[in-house]
Amino acid sequence: MTNKEYNQELFSFIEKATCAFTGVQEIKKMLLEQDFKELEENQDWNLEVNQKYFITRNDSSLIAFTTGDNTSFNITCTHIDTPAFLIKPKNVLYEKNYLKVNVMPYGGLLNYGWLDEALSIAGRVIYKKNKTLYKEIIDYQKPLLCIPSVAIHQNEKANTDLSLNDQIDMIPILSLQEKKDPIKDIIKKELKLKEEEIVDYDLFLYACSKPVFFGLKNEMILSPRIDDLTCTFSAIKSFLNAKSKNNLNIFCTFNSEEIGSLTKEGADSSFLMDTLKRICADLNLDISKMVSNSTILSADNTHATHPNHPLNSDVNNEAFLNKGIVISRDNMSTTDSITSSLFKEICRKAKVPFQEYVTKNDLTSGSTLSGINLRHVSIDSIDLGLGQLAMHGAKEIIGSKDSYSLYLAFKTFYETKITKEKDRMLLK
Repeated sequence: MTNKEYNQELFSFIEKATCAFTGVQEIKKMLLEQDFKELEENQDWNLEVNQKYFITRNDSSLIAFTTGDNTSFNITCTHIDTPAFLIKPKNVLYEKNYLKVNVMPYGGLLNYGWLDEALSIAGRVIYKKNKTLYKEIIDYQKPLLCIPSVAIHQNEKANTDLSLNDQIDMIPILSLQEKKDPIKDIIKKELKLKEEEIVDYDLFLYACSKPVFFGLKNEMILSPRIDDLTCTFSAIKSFLNAKSKNNLNIFCTFNSEEIGSLTKEGADSSFLMDTLKRICADLNLDISKMVSNSTILSADNTHATHPNHPLNSDVNNEAFLNKGIVISRDNMSTTDSITSSLFKEICRKAKVPFQEYVTKNDLTSGSTLSGINLRHVSIDSIDLGLGQLAMHGAKEIIGSKDSYSLYLAFKTFYETKITKEKDRMLLK
């Protein structure tokens, strides 16, 4: 697979993965096409060696694995949710000829980056028929709403004060016609339901923009949902394309990272550890030995040096677009010299560049997926990702080579047998 072919598939994935629910749905399709068997948490598993499986939790997190040599877990970990707007239960606002939808921010939005963007709706709907509750994932897939900015003629501070109130400035318009319940009207039309059959929903607004290349040599990508779909696609694509059967390879993608991971399916849940325990129990493996032999590559994007604000980055531990995979060395990351050295060797085997990043001392860095996972399972771990600009805006920017480099590194990781001894590590 070439970089060009890879980016074409990445663009298609970003367009389809419009929220955690549709993202997991798309990954399920990819797994089923390659004959992975879906498991249920409330059922017996009966795993076999040299087989392929996956499991979901709450329709919005997914773990897939292959049963190979079974002496260690090679794990990649990403998140599937992205910053967005969540529709409130009572959401109809009609005033001054505008029908608006009452929403709340999901994650730490870069508010001004969401103004004047075409938005659509995706998520999960619960409905009732014949005394039975059903669930359905929907995606409207067409421009439907917009959050209009205030003209500079009406806001003299528009270019000097970027303060935006979530409840005033960030409410989208849907129509110029008054309607009793427009969201249920949309659901009825999409799912061919009666209004009384609709019980509840988890619906998000997402940016309709399509990914595009830009730059003199198409060296950059402008796209919605770059954080963290670019890492997620690198991980799932490498997991599916890896040829080695040396390891028990695992792909994890979690919901809820943008809101702290404190859900039953988030990284701060028992999902990963529950799955590892059941794998070991079914295959008669010692989980303590397996965990001590294992490695997690946790991938989430970080901040590239800004072209107009370079002082926001550390003086000599910066991240640059198209300069390779970023290894996070923040003191809140799980990276240490052992896991960093291991991953650098993986990158050398894959022949891809890497760089090391530390947040500037007077700015803050957040917790990481692997750091959260380690509250529940102690595995050697490293935090890495891609450098990007405009994080948490409706559109974000990465280098057009970087996600492909991450794919090659992940694929090499999945194809590498890592043996850990008292004072050395062997990579085969």
